Amino acid sequence: MRGEDLIGQARTGTGKTLGFGVPLLHRLQVPGDGTPQALVVVPTRELCLQVTRDLADAGRHLGVRTVAVYGGRPYEEQIAALRNGVDVVIGTPGRLLDLAEQRQLVLGKIRGLVLDEADEMLDLGFLPDIERILRMVPEQRQTMLFSATMPGPVLTLARTFMTRPTHIRAEQADESAVHERTRQLIYRAHAMDKTELIARALQANNRGLTMIFSRTKRQAQKLADELTERGFAAGAVHGDLGQGAREKALRAFRSGKIDILVATDVAARGIDVAGVTHVINLQCPDDEKTYVHRIGRTGRAGREGVAITLVDWDDEPRWKLISDTLGLDKPVPLETYSTSPHLFTDLDIPEDATGRLPLSKRTRPGLDAEPEADEAKRRRRRRRTRGGADQRSGEAESGARQDSDAETRPARRRRRRRTRGGVEIGVQQPEASAASGEADAGERPRRRRRRRRGTGTGEAAGDPGSTRSSAEGA
Repeated sequence: MRGEDLIGQARTGTGKTLGFGVPLLHRLQVPGDGTPQALVVVPTRELCLQVTRDLADAGRHLGVRTVAVYGGRPYEEQIAALRNGVDVVIGTPGRLLDLAEQRQLVLGKIRGLVLDEADEMLDLGFLPDIERILRMVPEQRQTMLFSATMPGPVLTLARTFMTRPTHIRAEQADESAVHERTRQLIYRAHAMDKTELIARALQANNRGLTMIFSRTKRQAQKLADELTERGFAAGAVHGDLGQGAREKALRAFRSGKIDILVATDVAARGIDVAGVTHVINLQCPDDEKTYVHRIGRTGRAGREGVAITLVDWDDEPRWKLISDTLGLDKPVPLETYSTSPHLFTDLDIPEDATGRLPLSKRTRPGLDAEPEADEAKRRRRRRRTRGGADQRSGEAESGARQDSDAETRPARRRRRRRTRGGVEIGVQQPEASAASGEADAGERPRRRRRRRRGTGTGEAAGDPGSTRSSAEGA
């Protein structure tokens, strides 16, 4: 709150977002001149959207303008939001640099800078981008760096770009990195039996939302498709999907249309979804940091959770290293199959559960029930332009439209019958007389209006004599 530089370290799920967000919003000058005053840098697009939503909710009654800047979306929307004026910018390093180099994003008045999940940004290779961003912002600023783990490169970055930072750790030094309320189950499973095992584990009593993490993008999509075929409401989030599909799956997961989200580590950082009771690791995580962040999706904010890790035979040494580093005292996974009695006992699975979800329990609408982000806009745009008028107009406007139709519809019918096949069909009898010529003359203003709309040729619309002669010839 005093504006000093800060390093914040706490376990995942303890509220770091509002830990830096509330002081950041408190120090803003509102209303501002539209130039960004605060910048929050995050490693992933999903975390960018979540932080934006949290800060927008926190600053709703302050009049604070926030905007999310991330890849996978058109530049035009984000540039328009920046030009309209903004106080807080939340973004990923790549898109932030692109807009800054295009001079669409002005960083010269940044008074508060936050690096969220800094260790993950270093793991993803963002260190050069972070350093370029730090050189673009003013030297007189408050810099806050937050992360669940603090490896050496993060501390080196802090010493380089921060001024006498205060290091705050929000737990005891000897406290475990994993929440005590998260029950951890480690099984040694065969690769060909994992899908069947997971399908039965997903039928455990009192299971809520579930996140399943896989090592590769292909495995994530394959497992999501297999679970959907077995009757579960599942979706996938991984790097091969477009940004719209990733956001759609996360929206469906948050709203409860699906209760299973299969993801790579792109969703392991900072994603906070209420009601996640189970986390399943399809394979052994690469290291202890990945393991901590994955299972940190459950057991958040004082709630209880279950974390299941399926270890292959050749990954046992890796798991033993993770167990020893975190002090889990579970170096040897228990050999488990989809029919093992202890699996049903540990997870409270009904004895009659099979590898397919019964029809009576398929109550969630599924991923297809979640509309695309831009679908509603496209529908409204089509309604506005169909026929040149808004299809949702009021009664008065519809009455005027009916009057207009009453005037023009008969003329359109006659025009179509005259021009079909180049021969007049039954519009005017061959015994047309001078009276019909007078009627045609009376209709000339209407034909002149049709000619202005461009629905026919000048000869067909304007010369009644040519029409009569063609009728007589026919």
